[in-house]
Amino acid sequence: MMDFKLEPVQFTLLIYYCIINITAAVLTVTDKRRAQKKQWRVPERTLLLLGAAGGEFIAMLCIRHKTKHLKFVISMPVFIVLHIVLFYRIFLL
Repeated sequence: MMDFKLEPVQFTLLIYYCIINITAAVLTVTDKRRAQKKQWRVPERTLLLLGAAGGEFIAMLCIRHKTKHLKFVISMPVFIVLHIVLFYRIFLL
């Protein structure tokens, strides 16, 4: 059995990552609703920056928002893979 204990920096990073994912998902849903109502939208740059965490990609697929924009469809999975590699390096090495 492996004893897995997080260092304070790792714990802080994990909490930060969860907050960013939730924020990204909420902003994606908000942007979709605003688009339907023809209101002010969340800038794409903001969605892309927060989307690097992965939460936005899941929300994007669930509500079918930005799924026809190549920069979102291509960049999100790339960012997710980079984050998986980063987390592997931080938490398991």
